[in-house]
Amino acid sequence: MAKARTVYSCSDCGAQSPQWAGRCVDCGAWNTLVEVVAVAASTRPGRFGGYAGDSAATVIPLSAVHPDSHTRTSVGLQELDRVLGGGLVSGSVVLIGGDPGIGKSTLLLQVLATLSGDMASLYVTGEESPEQISLRAGRIGLDGGEVRLMSETSVERIIETARQQGPRVMVLDSIQTLYTETLQSAPGSVAQVRESAAQLVRFAKQSGTAMFLVGHVTKEGTLAGPRVLEHMVDTVLYFEGDAGDRYRMLRAIKNRFGAVNELGVFAMTETGLKEVRNPSAIFLSRHAAGVPGSVVMVTWEGTRPLLVEVQALVDPSQLGNPRRVTLGLEQNRLSMLLAVLHRHGGFVMGDQDVFVNVVGGVRVTETAADLAVLLAVISSFRDQPLPGDLIVFGEVGLSGELRPVPNGQDRLNEAVKHGFHRAIIPAANKPKGAVRGLDVLAVPRLTDVLEQLSSLD
Repeated sequence: MAKARTVYSCSDCGAQSPQWAGRCVDCGAWNTLVEVVAVAASTRPGRFGGYAGDSAATVIPLSAVHPDSHTRTSVGLQELDRVLGGGLVSGSVVLIGGDPGIGKSTLLLQVLATLSGDMASLYVTGEESPEQISLRAGRIGLDGGEVRLMSETSVERIIETARQQGPRVMVLDSIQTLYTETLQSAPGSVAQVRESAAQLVRFAKQSGTAMFLVGHVTKEGTLAGPRVLEHMVDTVLYFEGDAGDRYRMLRAIKNRFGAVNELGVFAMTETGLKEVRNPSAIFLSRHAAGVPGSVVMVTWEGTRPLLVEVQALVDPSQLGNPRRVTLGLEQNRLSMLLAVLHRHGGFVMGDQDVFVNVVGGVRVTETAADLAVLLAVISSFRDQPLPGDLIVFGEVGLSGELRPVPNGQDRLNEAVKHGFHRAIIPAANKPKGAVRGLDVLAVPRLTDVLEQLSSLD
């Protein structure tokens, strides 16, 4: 078989060049030429002006497509099933990223050990030897007798072996170590990662094999390699948290078969990753006495509510520019909320350092945390604790209004389950009927909340 010809394509404008150059001659961008496989177009016209080998596409009405045609298989961990959208879909490609040592390989080894009894599996490792995989399985107490291992980095040999073995689920650890023989660049380069992933995705779709790809991350926490890698796969999962912490969060950033931003919580133990069925319990400190600067909010993660504790520390600054530090929240939004608090509440924070943290390492991205952040800041600034049975949520606008957030009724019901008796929420989220065991205070503006704080004890 003739060797594929390679060219260099500009990642900005798409122009191609037979040789590498530091600057694209078409758009003028620097260091954008990457090696790609040149696809030769057929020049033999076929029937109806097409080309030889082309086949007519099948057109069917939308009403004839059944949405439940994708069968799902449980992976044995309910938290992972939740993040995947209900289970593993045949022919799907899942990309998992995370810091080194956070548990990516451990989780996938547990999945294969569980699924191997019912369906053929194949674990392809490009970083570790089979002996290292065996040591990990023995360390966490897995019976991997049915798991088949393969140490290989060539995509062509991996696909050929998979065609012979016929696995229904595969793990490739990791995509950055694989290479295709059609390119001359080193493994891990942009061209190699993109072309290797394209061949693997094509094989998964044609054979119906469910595939897990492990991806490295950069120091910024994003997946290493070309951005197009995330567009080629069906699902993108990120491990959150520190590798030294006990609890790990697995978040779905993209999912063609389920909800995005779904969160699964796991605990790293001596026997591997164990799912946490009630994550709200691990994120709440439950102080014996009131602590200034602490408030509990209800955030919405994917398809379920989650109770987290927001803590704030306000301290006089010794610097010319006071610090604004956030962990688990967006720092720019904290600066905006402090400006709103100054304008509509009269609290001057220009000479104060403000530190805000979400307990447990969880990352809150929704604006429903605005009211909780402001109340925690006010509590720390006044050195007055808030009631321990108080729950809050709501978005704060620039004009000082409290804007509603989705799923308000479900958030209140979750707070009742965990023993909270009072809630401060936006007026538009006021429930139609009384919530048993919960005193709900629905207010329209931030000034109304500040007026009610003095009456809380």
